[in-house]
Parts: sequence; C-alpha cells; structure tokens
Amino acid sequence: MRLGIISRRNPGTTQSGATAESSGPSVGFIAALVIMLIGVIFTAWYNARGPDTIDRMIGTPPVTIGHVSTDLDNQDIALREPVTDPAGRRALLGAHRPPDEWQALLTRHEAAAVGRITLTVVLTGNRSSLRIVEIKPRIKVREKLSDGAFLAVSREGVAETVAVKADLDEPAPRFVTADNPRVRYFSAKQIDLKEDERVTLEMSITAKKAYYEFDLVATVLAGEQSEQIVITAPGGSPFRVTGEARTYRSFYTASQQGAWAPMPRGQVCQEFPKAGSC
Repeated sequence: MRLGIISRRNPGTTQSGATAESSGPSVGFIAALVIMLIGVIFTAWYNARGPDTIDRMIGTPPVTIGHVSTDLDNQDIALREPVTDPAGRRALLGAHRPPDEWQALLTRHEAAAVGRITLTVVLTGNRSSLRIVEIKPRIKVREKLSDGAFLAVSREGVAETVAVKADLDEPAPRFVTADNPRVRYFSAKQIDLKEDERVTLEMSITAKKAYYEFDLVATVLAGEQSEQIVITAPGGSPFRVTGEARTYRSFYTASQQGAWAPMPRGQVCQEFPKAGSC
C-alpha cells in the first residue's frame, strides 16, 4: 500500500526549503534609526538654543516673585473716606478684631502709607543666568491727597535706612540713592542671578503732592531676550502711598490694646493746626 505524502509549503520558505531573507531593513531597525535621528536633531537644537529652552517654551518667567511685603505696621496710614459703617468701626476700634476684617477695612477704604512706603521684594532666578537691568515704579492712579481718616502710628519719626528710593512726584519716577540722587540706581548697578539664586530688595517710595496707586516693573535680560515682570502688593492689589494732607476729617491713634482710638483734640490741634475747631 502506497502512502500519499501531501507537501505543505511554509510561507517563509522557498520551494527548495530555504528560509526566505527579508528584502529590506526591519521595522524595528527603522524605528530605532528615526529615534536616534530625532535625538541628534533635538540635542543640536537644544544646545543651540541654550539650557533655558524648555523653561521658555513652557512659559516659565525668568524670575519668580517669592515675597512682597509693605511695612504698614510702623507707618502712619491715611484712608480715602472716614469710617462710618458699623462693620468698619468694629474693625477699626475693636481690640480683638480678626485679621481678615482689618485687611478688608484697609482695602475698602484704599488705605495708603503717608509720606513714604517701604517695600521688600524677594526675587528668585529661573534661568542659568539673567540680569535685572531695571526696576521702576509705574503709576496707575494719581488723585488728590487722602483726607478721610488719619491713623497715627508714631509721630516721633522713623529714621530712613533704605538706600534706594523713588519720588512719585517726579515727572518720570526712578530709583536713585541718597548719596547720588541725580543718577539712576540701575544704570550704575545691575543684578545678576543664576538659577535658584535669590536677591532681596528694599525700596522706599515717597510722595507729598498726591495720592498714588502704583506697581513695579522689572526688566529682566535672559540670554538675548528681554522680559518685563510686574510686581504688585499681595493679592494683586496696587501699592498705595499719599502725601500728608493739611487736615483730615477724622483722626485716630494706636492704643495699647492693639486697636485704634480717637485722637485727643489737643494732640490733633498740635499736629494739624488747620484741623476744624482748632
């Protein structure tokens, strides 16, 4: 009996039984080659653009504003309008007021430092190297002097220790030093920072003729690109400072309990002879 043998051809073999060789490179090899080429191109582009490329692409600012504060605790304060509403008077005269009520009162009545305001700003570098080439005040509002209420912290006077200052009454306010008020501070001294380096700036801004709302604009040079960073008070509010008025519609002085009390008439007339009934 003869057995029939049925031949089965392997798709991967030739008729002679030899395994067929691929006619071209494998898919894996091509993928690896493409990845390698992309890596080479990216590396060349990255090196050409510099190590700060990714930060610029994702919109990271050249500097981070780490801290901003104003020294209002040791500063006379003027309000735009007298405090007449019950909630406001409770926040003003109460010895155990919550901090948020006091802050709401200051915001609602546009509280401003009288005569000068001292700002402390901490900036942190976000680039391998950068230079702060300028910081200047930018006036947003200029109005008549605040005369709603005067809150006297201390009438003895506080010595000015901040060397860098700007006068908002000038046509083009700029920071200068006490030693050389005719030369722009940042024209002679610029600030270089590396990544994660910090600088703390203390600046005094003065005013006599008007009430001002302002912010600070820092010009930062990183590589070949120049960017402007806006510095505001905490919460995004403007900084506020006003010149001292000849008189006010109400007067208060700090009490020992941490609240405010109406200023005695004798003290009012001594310090503000133009006040009513003096």
